[in-house]
Amino acid sequence: MKMANANLNSSSGTKTTGVAPSALIKSAHLIERIGLAAIGGSSGLYVAAALLRRHNELPLSVGIVLLMMLFGAFSFYVGIDLPRRRRSASIQRQRWSPDTVIEILSAVGIFLAAVATFASVGIIILDETVSDGWLALIGVSWMTGSSFQITAGIIARNYGRAKDAGK
Repeated sequence: MKMANANLNSSSGTKTTGVAPSALIKSAHLIERIGLAAIGGSSGLYVAAALLRRHNELPLSVGIVLLMMLFGAFSFYVGIDLPRRRRSASIQRQRWSPDTVIEILSAVGIFLAAVATFASVGIIILDETVSDGWLALIGVSWMTGSSFQITAGIIARNYGRAKDAGK
């Protein structure tokens, strides 16, 4: 046991071992990722539920709901926690870079997934009947947004590894 991590508890006179800050940060990050995955999964559940209200006779409806929940969980787990780039003084002088593409894909993906989820919850709560076109638009928006998040996450992780390897 390192003495730097050992503290003397003044009330009981016993030594307590502290947890290293890096371990706490890693644990907090993991908990955050799991929470985001839960949000993505519930987003997929709401969108699937809204889509299946109209077509509840689909033979694989349970499989579709599960697939959308897993896809949503994966997209939020992979895509939302992206490293932010440094802001430069002049926006006009910036050129397209992987950082710019990552940021745009992530922002558009989150927006599309959130709007589709919001519309789906509204349909369910208000017990509305909407046309097949609107349901298709909601489903495509959610799927596109989730896919953009996954793409942004993959690009960010690969670009970060490439930058680290180049140093």
